[in-house]
Amino acid sequence: MALRGPVTRLLLNSQKCAAITASRAQGTAAVSSKDAEEIKQPAKSSKVLFDWRDTLDLEGQLTEEEIMIRDYCQEKLMPRILMANRHERLNTVLFPYGTEAQKEKYLPRLEILGCFGLTEPNHGSDPGSMATKAKYNPSSSTFTISGAKTWITNSPVADIAVVWAKCEDGRVRGFILERRMKGFYTPKIEGKFSGMIVMDEVEVPQGNLLPNVSGLAGPFGCLNNARIQFGVPLARNQLMQKKMADMLTEITLGLQSHVWHWDDLLMRRKQHQR
Repeated sequence: MALRGPVTRLLLNSQKCAAITASRAQGTAAVSSKDAEEIKQPAKSSKVLFDWRDTLDLEGQLTEEEIMIRDYCQEKLMPRILMANRHERLNTVLFPYGTEAQKEKYLPRLEILGCFGLTEPNHGSDPGSMATKAKYNPSSSTFTISGAKTWITNSPVADIAVVWAKCEDGRVRGFILERRMKGFYTPKIEGKFSGMIVMDEVEVPQGNLLPNVSGLAGPFGCLNNARIQFGVPLARNQLMQKKMADMLTEITLGLQSHVWHWDDLLMRRKQHQR
């Protein structure tokens, strides 16, 4: 029963695509008498009306509910996300994990901007396998950090960065890196307000180590693992699980319909060329 709606829409879209393709191949289309009279009249303009901003007519495929959700996200949700990222702060990291000296040095300076470096190019969903390494130098009481982080909010403009790296003992530790440090780069990702953090043997003083935490409990403790409502994560409710399953079903059917449509067009083009 749950698949009846998506399958029905898939079949209707497939029939519509097939009818349009057949009509174009024959070079004719069924028109009413009123349409025929309008066709006989001289054209007011020779320009072909085509929306280059929506070449696949995706707007016409949206339901009223989907349009309402899109408009809400653009008008209400996106400004909130931008505001949240513009107020990126380090107090959530330094207060629980930092020393008193670190708090006195960085927190009163309200003009500085910080970023949080955890995700990596090849380990975005598995931070435990991060490749960023921190090697301790006993002679100079410093750490040498090498690695890269990606999709880091505010990294191109941040003054300091809290970076998580794996030490020689295999434990993940947090370090405070300043922009002035040699070997510290923050390339920008075009079209985003995020960027990368590239560390090429950056020498970090031992005083910049966050001493009050080790392991992944540190970075995960600064993030919300789940949205809690009525005492439990929302994703644990059966209704939310059903919505996510329906969403995956719709996406899968849409992709299959798209692939089938383009495959049919390619086959017809090959037959026409013969």
